[in-house]
Amino acid sequence: MTMTSSIELRDMILATDIGTYGPDDPVPDHHLLDLILDVAADRVMILQDGMAHVFDYDPLIADIKGLAKTGHRETQEWLMTQIVQLCAKYPDIHGVDISLRKFPVDHGSGTLDVRLAVDHSDLTALRASA
Repeated sequence: MTMTSSIELRDMILATDIGTYGPDDPVPDHHLLDLILDVAADRVMILQDGMAHVFDYDPLIADIKGLAKTGHRETQEWLMTQIVQLCAKYPDIHGVDISLRKFPVDHGSGTLDVRLAVDHSDLTALRASA
């Protein structure tokens, strides 16, 4: 049996500025990030307690929060791409499933969700091109 493991971040509100809106267009109240990180199973099923044995996600979260605040973007896709590039800087991350959604889409209702899945070979290629 092969073990797999992931770390999941859900519903993180990002302080970000995305989109260009006209005077009558609904402007999103917030953007929510969901992130599933594939990590080696031996970074989750550990032989002893201690931070040295696990993937420390706190620096990544701090990096994402800092990135989100770095100015205006026209698209959610660009911020997602930048977040995936951040994830590629962490060798313990073997894959990324990212979702960024905004609310509301239409005057107080609806969400719009953009998703991207990046596997191990994609991350390896990103690391090689950096």
